[in-house]
Order: sequence, then C-alpha cells, then structure tokens
Amino acid sequence: MTNVQYVEDVLKNGFEQTTIIQPDDYEGKVTTSLIRKLNLKPSEKAILCIHGFNDYFFQIVIAEEFLKQGYHFYALDLRKYGRSQLPNHLPNNVRNLSEYYEDMDSALTIIKEEGNKQIVLYGHSTGGLIVTLYASDRKGRELFDVLVCNSPFYDFNVPWIQKKTVIPIFSLLGRLHPNVSLPVSFSKFYGKSLHKNDFGEWDYNLSWKPHVAPSINAGWVNAIHQGHLKIAHGVGINVPILILHSRKSVYPKEWSEEMFEGDAILNVTDIKEKSKRVTAPIKEVVEVDGAIHDVVLSRKPVRDIVFKNTFEWLDKINN
Repeated sequence: MTNVQYVEDVLKNGFEQTTIIQPDDYEGKVTTSLIRKLNLKPSEKAILCIHGFNDYFFQIVIAEEFLKQGYHFYALDLRKYGRSQLPNHLPNNVRNLSEYYEDMDSALTIIKEEGNKQIVLYGHSTGGLIVTLYASDRKGRELFDVLVCNSPFYDFNVPWIQKKTVIPIFSLLGRLHPNVSLPVSFSKFYGKSLHKNDFGEWDYNLSWKPHVAPSINAGWVNAIHQGHLKIAHGVGINVPILILHSRKSVYPKEWSEEMFEGDAILNVTDIKEKSKRVTAPIKEVVEVDGAIHDVVLSRKPVRDIVFKNTFEWLDKINN
C-alpha cells in the first residue's frame, strides 16, 4: 500500500481521494475510494468513516469536528457506492457483508502507514452493522482502536411477523437467485429532509444518494439478514464501542416537520435491543433527543450534543 497517490476530491477544500483497485468479483472490476483531509497540526490519531446504504461520504460536518479535535480525517466510499460506482456495477450490490472487509483492510492499512497510531472506526446505519461485524471477525487482528456507531442497522424496520416470514423468504431467494430485483420501501421524505434543494441544509450528489434508492436485489437482503442473525446471536468485540441513536422513530405519511425530530429509517427500539447483543470491554449506548437517522446531520443544537457526547466519551476511554 506504499506510494499511495492522492488527487483533489470532488469536495475540494483540502479533501483528497485515492482509488484502491480491489480483486475482481462476480460483477468484474471493483474499486474502493479513500477520502482524506489531513490535520494542519501534527497528529497520530485518525478517524475512518463508513457510510450507510444509498449513501456516500459528503458529511463534511463530521470531518470539521474531528479535525478541530486534532484528528486526521478519512472516509471510505465502499465498493459500488458513490465515487466507487463503476459501469459494471448494480448500485449497492453485495452478497455477503464480508465483501467490504477488503475495503476496510486496505484503508486502515494505508491510514496506519501514514503514521496514525490511534484510529477510530466509525459506521453509520448499514456502515454501523458492517463495522460491528468486522470488529468481531477481526478480533485480535484489529487495525483500529475504538468503534463509534451512528444509528447502526441491526435489524429491519418491519413488523415482527414480516421479520419471521417475508425476510427469511427473501433471504432464501437471495441465496438461490441473488440478482432478483426487489422493491425498496424507504420513504423519499428522509432525503427531502436532508437536501438543501428541499427542506434540508446539506448539499450532495443526488445521483449518488437519490431520495428514492435504486431497487435492491435479493442477494442484498440475504447479506443483510445474515448479518442481522449474527448480531441477534451475539457478537463480541475487543475494543470499546459507542452507539448513538435517536430517542424515537418517526413514521410520517406525508411531509412533516416531525422528520427533523426522530429516526425516519430505523426502529430505535431495535437498535437498543440488538445493542445488548454486542459485548465489548467498554460499551456505551447514548440516546439523543431530537436526533434524526444520521445523527451528525441533525439540526445544529442536536448535532452539537452528538459531538459533545462523542468527544467526551473518547476522552474518557483514552484517559
């Protein structure tokens, strides 16, 4: 991984990116995009951010806050997302969540080689599920020191009966016929609550993060379901973990300001319950009143609380 070449990132303002060529998979060529913004002051600590489903790295606010605290900032666009999307890819396509481990191994190796000795691995939503499983499967071989999970996707937000019937059927279909397309049920209102062209305050590429996600396939459902089953059966990790989530979920049937007051994607009860299945030397689960699904994109008074809680916790475990 030596001699990594960076070019200016689409975000500009000091953000750089490099493309990591990965081994081909069932769709052919695969790449991963590593984005960074280095601290102006010497530092040996860094954060690596992993995005969620139908997402990519654009959340400059988290970079700004960690840079203020003396960290070097890194983020990944996982294979088949955002900057890493290639013409031969079905967006978001995955058949086993461990496919992303190569992406994180490569990125963390580079971050270590660039002189960082204390690394926070951070995951949002599906990224939170992925980093939790990664930490469990890499136990004893960690290239990171602490986990922070932002509204981790530890279970499907569907009624109990569907969890017991529909999801296992789709999962079986995914093992047999992974490319069968399935409808996506996520509300377009969440995207509208984020993007500055609608009701939000954030600017990002709507072709990389559309309000209505591209159709998922059965293989994706199976990959997620298998990950959820591992969480449900209990996973142990060797590093401290902080889990952040909203106080409540919201389910508006039409546009409402309520979108700014809770998690419109996941059921926070599921997050709380499944977080109990994760064992770690230090674990803290923090409920943030008024937070949205991506807690760092909540309205400023709320995200200020999110960052205050995060940095106080990181200071506490490091002292």
